[in-house]
Amino acid sequence: QVQLVESGGGLVQPGGSLRLSCAASGSIFSINAMGWYRQAPGKQRELVARITSSGSTNYADFVKGRFTISRDNAKNTVSLQMNTLKPEDTAVYYCYAALTRAYWGQGTQVTVSS
Repeated sequence: QVQLVESGGGLVQPGGSLRLSCAASGSIFSINAMGWYRQAPGKQRELVARITSSGSTNYADFVKGRFTISRDNAKNTVSLQMNTLKPEDTAVYYCYAALTRAYWGQGTQVTVSS
């Protein structure tokens, strides 16, 4: 089994920053892609950003230029630096890791509000 534990969510004012982190543990041989999805109330879960084991990244258009994903392969961790946050970024953010199948974290709430 593989466990993903997220940290770093919270309440922030518009224009502020947060950093999300996710650590994978358990029966890990190798992790392919890692990344973050988010789900706002009443909406479908959507990709925010992903990063492969070689460091290639993909971002959703709505976060390009504001969010940065990074990864430490040796520690099996992935982070998401979120800057210039907007109220529409409010959602539960989920970490995922793609091994032989996808594993998900429990989610961390990010609320952007004044």
